[in-house]
Amino acid sequence: MSSQLIAILVLGGMFVVATALSVNIGILALVASFAVGTFVFGLEDHEIFEGFPVSLFVTVVGVTYLFSVAKLNGTIDLLVRGGIRLVRGRAILVPWVLFAVAATLTALGTFTPAAVALLVPIGMSFAFTYRISPLMVGMMVICGAHAGAFSPMAVSGALVFGIVAESGLAVSTAALFFASLGFNLLLAGLTYVLLRRRGEESFVERPDDTPTDEDETEPTGGGVAIAVRAKTVAVTWHQRATLTALVVLVVGALAFHLQIGFLALAAGAVLGLLDRGNLGKAVDGISWPTILLVAGMVTYVGVLEHSGTIDWVAHGAVGLGAPLLVALVLCVIVGVTSAFASSTAILTATIPMAIPLLLTGSLPVAGVVVAMAIATTIVDVSPFSTNGALVLANARGVDRTRFYRQVIAYTCVIVALGPVAAWAVLVLPGAF
Repeated sequence: MSSQLIAILVLGGMFVVATALSVNIGILALVASFAVGTFVFGLEDHEIFEGFPVSLFVTVVGVTYLFSVAKLNGTIDLLVRGGIRLVRGRAILVPWVLFAVAATLTALGTFTPAAVALLVPIGMSFAFTYRISPLMVGMMVICGAHAGAFSPMAVSGALVFGIVAESGLAVSTAALFFASLGFNLLLAGLTYVLLRRRGEESFVERPDDTPTDEDETEPTGGGVAIAVRAKTVAVTWHQRATLTALVVLVVGALAFHLQIGFLALAAGAVLGLLDRGNLGKAVDGISWPTILLVAGMVTYVGVLEHSGTIDWVAHGAVGLGAPLLVALVLCVIVGVTSAFASSTAILTATIPMAIPLLLTGSLPVAGVVVAMAIATTIVDVSPFSTNGALVLANARGVDRTRFYRQVIAYTCVIVALGPVAAWAVLVLPGAF
């Protein structure tokens, strides 16, 4: 049995054990990283640790810490009420507002995880306060971020265009952008329709400010009235300072492309020192189980990449021979792999593998490239990717184990159907 096959079987075994025994799969993955890396591939310790996602670790710690501070001083509740007033009490429209804002941010050049990190904590608070499905809200934010991610100004869009241009091939900027926009808009619509009425059952806690009969009510999009605060609540100086910090965070991340995790940590530390009564409690808001889960899995995938296991699987697919089948297998491989690793890294590594196939002229260039790009990114709903991890980490009032399983189930559906759908719509028609 080859060492690469052993590594793949260990990965599958981890999922089985973690599901059956409800153990944090991150622990199993860290142990497997050491065992497989050392005894199967003969890697040194520093080579194993190279896969540890430092940037993701800092991002999740920083964002969850900052928004823990904001929750404790009442700023999150303030933003939730303000947002509901903006949509005239129709809380069920908030997910679409978040979708549109996320798409606009990424289309204008914001890195996708940065847009998700900015919007998911607010969206999760909306969901908790107004009993909207947190799974639906979180996934629609991610869909929105992906919808704009392949504009010519976006990081991912520029990356794909650059790789293709170096090969002498060409892909229309409009084709890539609008195909991604359409896929993610459709996915967001399906998510909204299927999950919008599964809000109340998602929570195990009630918000502290449950609306009372004295509050004004307005109808939601589904015809159910929700409460909108009738009286104005005074804004404290702590909340003003927090709002200022959030503006600085947005400007620093979007305008100056500074690392959002470090910015969030700095802002949270300053705000915590200004409110020392809640300083110790804020650390409890950091989602350590999520960090452990994601860090462990990404470290193990790093071992697979370092040992050549990912390339082994990809080259095995290319060796199948039939162009249409190869394109399908490549879409599936990049989708499955990207669910556990950086989609940017996967795009960089796998699109060049398809170039020899495209140069034969047997398949539509634009169709294959766009299908692979979509297959790589739509699976970032996975809790093992930065975007999915942020949703998992910022969910409020939920049973963590149950919510994790819901995210996993949603991810499995996307991973199973998304790459195949992209291939069927974009590659298959152009081959005949």
